[in-house]
Amino acid sequence: MRRIAIACVLVVSSVALARVHPRFEPTDLELETSGVMELDAQLGIVRGPNASRIVAPDLELDLGLLENVELDLDGAFAIEGAGDTRLFDHRAVDNSWASVKLGLYDSHGADHSWALGVQVGPKLPFATGAHGIGVEGLVLLAQMTGPLHLVLGAGGLVDPHDGSSPRPVGLEAGLDLEYEIVPDRWSFLGELGGVWYHSNDDPQLSVTAGLQYSPTSTLDLSIVVLGGFLAGSDPFGVLFGISPKFTLW
Repeated sequence: MRRIAIACVLVVSSVALARVHPRFEPTDLELETSGVMELDAQLGIVRGPNASRIVAPDLELDLGLLENVELDLDGAFAIEGAGDTRLFDHRAVDNSWASVKLGLYDSHGADHSWALGVQVGPKLPFATGAHGIGVEGLVLLAQMTGPLHLVLGAGGLVDPHDGSSPRPVGLEAGLDLEYEIVPDRWSFLGELGGVWYHSNDDPQLSVTAGLQYSPTSTLDLSIVVLGGFLAGSDPFGVLFGISPKFTLW
């Protein structure tokens, strides 16, 4: 069962006092079959460090190219308020991440399995005021025992320039969890992830939890809640997700 990559993607806001960056999303290591495309979309509302946002939507597109090779594209669009106001009066667009996910190794036992992979690619300057190309990369280690699926990810990022100095540079790590309550139908989802910036940016630490319902093998529906604990994190949010699959060839 394809797990929807939970969570709320947070959008960059133009705040003079501090730069706000998207939350690092721990990801899975499930690769789409060649010719199969999955579109993950999340809609909802998030309270950020400086303003509330209607996330409409957070999008992730996954396309299987070859065996153990997948092309991913992540991006987000939101309507945001200014400061503490509840009025949603301007757009906020996140930089996009175009990446290749590679499965490097897997081992299957009687009741458990392991897998190793990487995900790497450029960060594209779609946010307001951003220019130049950045980069982000992760090493992914997955372990599955019965209904429990765990993926540990660690890596780093260099974001596009946003008019401030120095350029945002950080280390990131997180844990992605899925527990199948009813196989191929109901799952509990959870994430723990954070970013420490070498540049002058606030660190992040966030946790998400939610439920996923899969009415068919090609459709996942989810609801997740978000909580943040450090200065650069969004304090809370609620999002609804839909994730259909399509066979292109």
